[in-house]
Amino acid sequence: FLYFYYASYLSIISVSNKYEYFAERKLIMNKHPEYLLNKISGPKDLKKLSIPEMEELAKEIRTLILEKDAAEGGHLGPDLGIVEATIAYHYVFDAPKDKIVWDVSHQTYPHKMLTGRALAWIDPDHYEDVTPYTNPDESPYDYYAVGHTSTSIALATGMAKARDLMGRHENIMALIGDGSMTGGLAYEGLNNAVIEKHNIVVVVNDNQMSIDENVGGLVTALKKLRDSNGETKENPFTAMGFDYRYVADGNDVKSMIDAFKAVKDVDHPILLHINTLKGKGYEPAIDNEEAHHWVMPFDLKTDKTTVPAPEGPTANSVAMDVMKKHIENGEKIMAIDAAIPGVFGLDEIKNKYPENYHDVGIAEQESVAFAAGMAKEGAVPVLFENSTFLQRAFDQLSHDVAANDLPVVMMVAGGGMSGTSKTHLGIFDQVMISNLPNWIYLAPTTLAEEKDMMEWAIKQRKHPVAIKMPTKRVPAGKDVSRDYSEIKYDIKPGNDVAVLALGDMYEMLGKEVAEKLGASLVNPISANILDTASLDKLADENKVIVTLEDNILDGGFGEKVASYLGDKDVKVLNYGQKRVYTDQVPLKDILKDNRMTVDQIVEDVKNA
Repeated sequence: FLYFYYASYLSIISVSNKYEYFAERKLIMNKHPEYLLNKISGPKDLKKLSIPEMEELAKEIRTLILEKDAAEGGHLGPDLGIVEATIAYHYVFDAPKDKIVWDVSHQTYPHKMLTGRALAWIDPDHYEDVTPYTNPDESPYDYYAVGHTSTSIALATGMAKARDLMGRHENIMALIGDGSMTGGLAYEGLNNAVIEKHNIVVVVNDNQMSIDENVGGLVTALKKLRDSNGETKENPFTAMGFDYRYVADGNDVKSMIDAFKAVKDVDHPILLHINTLKGKGYEPAIDNEEAHHWVMPFDLKTDKTTVPAPEGPTANSVAMDVMKKHIENGEKIMAIDAAIPGVFGLDEIKNKYPENYHDVGIAEQESVAFAAGMAKEGAVPVLFENSTFLQRAFDQLSHDVAANDLPVVMMVAGGGMSGTSKTHLGIFDQVMISNLPNWIYLAPTTLAEEKDMMEWAIKQRKHPVAIKMPTKRVPAGKDVSRDYSEIKYDIKPGNDVAVLALGDMYEMLGKEVAEKLGASLVNPISANILDTASLDKLADENKVIVTLEDNILDGGFGEKVASYLGDKDVKVLNYGQKRVYTDQVPLKDILKDNRMTVDQIVEDVKNA
């Protein structure tokens, strides 16, 4: 009733009336305590429900996920697909004594609703009360702050070993899937989980998808298992030594309850393979799984986003234009990404030029090593990486690429301060890449500069080059053509103060700070290669030098400048984010806390 009531209600309201609708919905929920979710303050309440009541509860949960994601954006398909398994888990097991580790944890909205946090979906006034990933600071039912893939099994093996060492007997479970099985750490975890002496359960949530389509040999292996109802002899999990169980319909509450009851308290490693439907309950999310893995705010009536599309060229469109030009020229060039083509707009390359596109799955280590192999053989690999996920491949950036000085080109998206979860911060890319030998890290201040840097990086065949794609608004700029093998700063002269504003910071803060101070404004071009001649001249002509960067301060660009100028008679002020994890903190608050507003910087300079 709740599901269809609100479906019909939504069909007669407009987006402009959203808050009136939510206000009425809040009153309705409060006036009707018979709604099942209102009766559940934790798993103990769930255990009192019948199977039909749990099936109705699943509908309520899906409705609330849809409503909140439509209003705010968030992960959609993964959470819609895991509802019944989550209900069954909390019905059978005794959390928080029994422990479940959610891989990635982007599919934990139902888990949060059933563990005392439902108000963050019921009431729009409380939408910001919880983070989108598991968070031990939020609830004793969450064990880790996790937002990257393939870690759950390894974490669970450590928990199981500690449990045994300390003489306890609780159930330890790792729930992995939704693409997470393509990451190398998943196999390292499996390799160790299967030799555990006592209880550990690995649940493989097989929804046949990643963020994009699943890739690689695992696709074939899982399909053979599904097609045979788990009975094929070509079973990689039994070959490793697991006690393997299969559930054909992981979206059936009773089937999942029976499966969990059968593995509870079993005193050896088990792998439970469940077949689920990503996006269940919302047809557009089933028809287009990639687009609905994570969504921006959208209109539930039309499934169209309510966020206006950017006008004119973007950092993504510029990069795609460069790629298309070189592909159409017949060059041996390859776009490589790790399961996130939508982040960069790579679908056009994927569909139109399939021979020049390669998706390795959610496996950043593989993507960087793969690119190194291509570069070694003379091809031009162009890696498309997201800052927060790139840290997973640090050893490959260092050992396989930098130590071999291979001409890999890497476009880095999402690098910069933001109000996201602490599991998805993009503030470490400069420190990771810039401090490795041989890497050149370029930071454009305009879209024209991004294009020029990318063209040069593709053409040169001497060193690995990374380009920090703009994440804040930058102008199109005038066409440029330069050789970045020698960094030369662009300087607009002023008096007494010089402002070195790297990348996005040039437009976001640098211009206004320089204008208010009558200062020189400098585009440093690179995050790690210093123009020492220009720095010497700036130190001689100015009393204060300011550095601005959209990244963590420790080990970053500003500290490199300050270190070089340490023996000069000039004051250096560095601005960037402090070495802390912020978690769902608005960007404006982060900037203020780091004294990175225009007025704060101007005040600091005058005081200096």
